[in-house]
Amino acid sequence: MVNESNPFCDTIHIEQLEVSARIGVPEEERANAQRLIVNISFWPYQQARDVADTIDLTVNYSAVAEETKTFVSDQSVSLIETLADRLAAHLLKSFPIQKVVIEVRKFALADAKYVSSTVTRTASVG
Repeated sequence: MVNESNPFCDTIHIEQLEVSARIGVPEEERANAQRLIVNISFWPYQQARDVADTIDLTVNYSAVAEETKTFVSDQSVSLIETLADRLAAHLLKSFPIQKVVIEVRKFALADAKYVSSTVTRTASVG
């Protein structure tokens, strides 16, 4: 029985994936790649009960992590908001997922643990 009130009920979460990217507003900040942390939650189209304990029937979170590292390392953007948005769109296109939440953490302020941006995106239907 499908949970009609919450179609996004089975979630996979990747916590504190360490990545590097050229990011920042001033050009000198983007001169070298910076350490970022990415948290990813995604909702596969297949529900856990339907994957029969078979990796080929679900979204391989190792593949998502590797694709995230590759994608982010190829980016050179000013804002963490832009990076989060682009990564969400890329993962939705690259994997059979219906919804993704991306949080990008940057360690830019000396008096704060981190600054982050979080985006939530869903796959286009049609």
